[in-house]
Amino acid sequence: MAGGNVSARQKMINLMYLVFIAMMAMNMSKEVLSAFGLMEEKFGTSNASTTDRNEKLLAELVTKGAENPAEFKVPAARAQQVKIATDKFYDYLETLKADVIREGKYKIDPKTGKLPFESMDKTDILDEAWFTGDRLTKKGQEVMSKIDEYKKAINDILSTDESYRGQSESFNALFNTEKVSNKDGKKIDWLNYHFQGFPAIASYTKLTAMQNDVKVTESDMLSLFLGNIVSEATTLNNYQAIVLADKSAFFAGEKFQGRVVIGKYANVPPTKLVVQGQEVDLSKAIDSSGAASLDFNVGNVGEHEISGEFTFIENGKELPIPIVANYVVVPRPKQATISADKMNVVYRGVANPMTISFAGVPDNKVQASGNGLAPQGGGKYIMNPGKGKEVTINVTGTLDDGQKVTDQKTFRIKDIPAPTGEISGNLGNKIIKLPKRNIEIGTVGAKLQDFVFDLPIVVTSFKIKVPGQPTVNVTGTKMNAQAKSAIKKARRGENVTIFDIKAKIQGNSKYNLKNVPPVIIEVTSN
Repeated sequence: MAGGNVSARQKMINLMYLVFIAMMAMNMSKEVLSAFGLMEEKFGTSNASTTDRNEKLLAELVTKGAENPAEFKVPAARAQQVKIATDKFYDYLETLKADVIREGKYKIDPKTGKLPFESMDKTDILDEAWFTGDRLTKKGQEVMSKIDEYKKAINDILSTDESYRGQSESFNALFNTEKVSNKDGKKIDWLNYHFQGFPAIASYTKLTAMQNDVKVTESDMLSLFLGNIVSEATTLNNYQAIVLADKSAFFAGEKFQGRVVIGKYANVPPTKLVVQGQEVDLSKAIDSSGAASLDFNVGNVGEHEISGEFTFIENGKELPIPIVANYVVVPRPKQATISADKMNVVYRGVANPMTISFAGVPDNKVQASGNGLAPQGGGKYIMNPGKGKEVTINVTGTLDDGQKVTDQKTFRIKDIPAPTGEISGNLGNKIIKLPKRNIEIGTVGAKLQDFVFDLPIVVTSFKIKVPGQPTVNVTGTKMNAQAKSAIKKARRGENVTIFDIKAKIQGNSKYNLKNVPPVIIEVTSN
């Protein structure tokens, strides 16, 4: 229209006309996409109501199966088989819908809860996932396999009774997956005909429609098994005993306290749920049975209450139902309790650290006592044992109900073992070989070998004996002039002995350590 010998004005008019046509096409496309979206919503609403109706039908069949086994036991069993097959295939279709949303990166409007229908125009999501040339991908083959698996499960049930023939024919017609003739009369595979080349919203809607077919089939079969009689179940067989304990944890020896009531789950969605002062997202918390999942931090050790409120609509008015319960928090185990029965020992002269607790009782309700025992807070104690060979620690815990529990443990008291003498880092637990010069400048010390505490030991004095020379008394840790003179006279191969080593614990001079054994040094040079 813009070509030929036409004026510039006519060219502009022709161009505007083309743009107008394109805009109309775009608007029509959005309207079509929105129409699919509205259909999807209607199918979704229908699926929810059909699911609710099917639950009631199944409950009625189970009840009648218990009340009249001769007539309804077998149909009730078949109904449960139908539900298993239905739920499995319905859930699988839901995963395919989730694939469309994920791969298309579509987001549900948080305010309206609706999908972005008008932007779901991509055609390559399922095309790439399910089809490759004239063949199906592994995912496409999986889809057909799941459909065939569902069809077989339902047909196996319907084949058990000749009276189900009519329902069997209707079912197979509804889920017929034979090749389909396109507009050119060419036979193409069922999956290609229904899903290849379609916008994402169209494919999404078709999957929801298939879910609707599944739910309607389930409803038809349950009605068939029930003999087309649907009544509100009022028998007590629909109820169950529910135990309501006063608290969710008890200690050994306590009396169980609680109540037993007769009730059933309400498959009625609440309009509001508040737990511990916080409103709960109903879309995530309520399951298909009407039960609400609780998810909150339990708090500190001790007994706590659960408070909240369900809100339902009854006769056009809000009906609040309070939630009242309690539970007990016990300490989380952080380590195993492992003890060697013969190794319950504390050492005199040392601040022995201890951790004392009662399982299930908070630290602030635990008291411990014993000679030399001092609390440090948070279940930590220090034991400084005095005289005697044993010390007993008594522990008392106060439970939430005020009752007292007690326990005790006895520890043996042992003295700190004798330190081992050393010179310049060489331990005297065997003969040390050193040149005379090293002995002269060496530092005499003492060390506790393989002891559970790392105690600093200070040498205050010692004696040294060189063969043929008088014994020399030394104060401190270094050789004095008299000791050095005697060492110079030692001959190669002779043994120099350091003995009567006096030592004490740094910071605890009142405790008398055991005698330090002598240190023997063989002179290796003149």
